[in-house]
Amino acid sequence: MNHLNTVYDCSIIELKHILNEIGYVSSVEGASNISFDIKRVYYISEIPLDVTRGGHGHKCLKQLLVATTGSFDIILDDGLNKQVCTLNQPYQGLLIVPGIWREIVNFSADATCLVLASLDYDETEYIRDYDEFLKFKKKDY
Repeated sequence: MNHLNTVYDCSIIELKHILNEIGYVSSVEGASNISFDIKRVYYISEIPLDVTRGGHGHKCLKQLLVATTGSFDIILDDGLNKQVCTLNQPYQGLLIVPGIWREIVNFSADATCLVLASLDYDETEYIRDYDEFLKFKKKDY
């Protein structure tokens, strides 16, 4: 169940990354890279320094985050454990499973965060209050 996912269920994924005579091409190829069909793609950029993005969890949504330029840290929290992952290579992505609180911090000035999501946008899918997130996590404990 999604409530039981931990930060250890999140992982760095190596994307297909090919060098040719005019540069690199990195790609995500569905089931060969990630465990979900992509329903939505968005990116955040031009983030002011010292701003935190995220600050929420998801009930069912899976995401792959990629630093297409620059770097940033993602703080993952499952209610019991925390883990920090740094993304700074365009050929790596962080797979975040449902039931994980995430905060994105320490954006470099040139950072762009590309997000591939398993679901269309649905506000009811978000858990934006940390105390509510902890209640959600305890449903199966």
